[in-house]
Amino acid sequence: MTRTTPRHVASRPGTTTGPSHARALRRHTVARTLGMGLTAVLAFVAVGGATAAVKLTGNITAVDSDKLLGADRPEKVMPEDPNADMPLNIVLMGSDSRGGDNADIVGDGTQGARSDTTMIMHISSDRSRVEMLSIPRDTTIDIPSCPTSSGGQTSPVSRSKFNGAFAQGVLTGGDVESGALCAQKTIETITDVQMDGFVVVDFAGFEKMVDALGGVELCIPNDIDAPKADHLVLSAGMQELDGDTALKYARARTGEGLGDGSDLGRIGRQQELLAAVARQVMSAGTLADPTKSLKFLGAVTGSMTMSSNFASIQGLAGLAYSARNVRPDTIAFMTAPYMYDPNNAANVLLTDEADEVWDNLKHDRPLSDAIETESDDAKDGDKDGDKDGDKDGATKDGAKDDAGKGTQAAEGTDDVDATPVADDDPGTTGDAEDGSGKGEKDPEPKRTRDAGEEAFTGADVTSVCG
Repeated sequence: MTRTTPRHVASRPGTTTGPSHARALRRHTVARTLGMGLTAVLAFVAVGGATAAVKLTGNITAVDSDKLLGADRPEKVMPEDPNADMPLNIVLMGSDSRGGDNADIVGDGTQGARSDTTMIMHISSDRSRVEMLSIPRDTTIDIPSCPTSSGGQTSPVSRSKFNGAFAQGVLTGGDVESGALCAQKTIETITDVQMDGFVVVDFAGFEKMVDALGGVELCIPNDIDAPKADHLVLSAGMQELDGDTALKYARARTGEGLGDGSDLGRIGRQQELLAAVARQVMSAGTLADPTKSLKFLGAVTGSMTMSSNFASIQGLAGLAYSARNVRPDTIAFMTAPYMYDPNNAANVLLTDEADEVWDNLKHDRPLSDAIETESDDAKDGDKDGDKDGDKDGATKDGAKDDAGKGTQAAEGTDDVDATPVADDDPGTTGDAEDGSGKGEKDPEPKRTRDAGEEAFTGADVTSVCG
């Protein structure tokens, strides 16, 4: 898939030589995995969080991030509605550690661990939307001094790649928990937004997770031949990816059919893959099959590291219940606005637009126009003098795509604030193949968006199969 320069990104400058520590990090750059913590949360929603949590939380490696990060952190902004839940910001990371079962999956002798795919998962206070915000791993930032899991401190690093934060924590603290703590601390420093915790999933967890779902269906727009991604070969078209193939696809960066070979191109593909896994988790076939759901949860939790506030039975079950109405069209994906670093063509810089995103994140405002709500429609109707709130192609102020055109929400968004469905009712309609009378209810997409370049929901079209 040929990539064009993002509309919010400056033209790429000529190649320049970056700092020595950046070159050292590039030498250690290896294949990556996809941070899939969202699917674990959605799975707890799917199977009734309390039952699953009792059985599975013992599998999770946990660390008390709030205690270790201390009091010198961004202030948490309370929701305007006193009856609303607190908005949540959770850091999701994929670790490429070769320890344990991971050595059997990717046994290339690489030491240490990195988290080159990092997302902030924002869950709104009214639980009507989940927004997944990718931070490019090659973003030039200053890494602060961070706590380790044992109570030590890392050394600060100036002008590093963002993914160096996780590596710095692992190098100093000797474990994934320390890497996650440093990534969380760095994000809080960049955004001035307090993170509520983190989730890390490794190679083994991701592969087993996809296999537990019975595979995941994904549109592959071009023939792919990626020798560096364990010789990944895929034909264009709708493909059913098993765990091994999905992992290779998540890691693939260079090769035929993968665009310019940049990590920025890979971000879009990873977002599409995450959206596909989320759709599969929330499908009737998974929700209606307790054995399949628990197998999936076991695969995820067995390779998961989390902050202890979410790793508890109460934490996971409570989060699951509060977010039980999440659907593909209420999950949005986007990338933090960036431009190429004029001092290092291999890196990017966050732009002023990113500052606006952080401010929206802090105050629980939508991060993009991807998810429309009833309140948005009503506001637009009032502006147009339409008292019944019906939209006529209009969007709220500032909620336009990069071409300046209004967007349409995927069908099904209008009932965001509807009465919550019961835990044993996944919110599906129609006739299922198993005769249960419950079929899958996927909102029909009404727009096409470019993953990685534009914000999109799990119900939007992002690729056209060849």
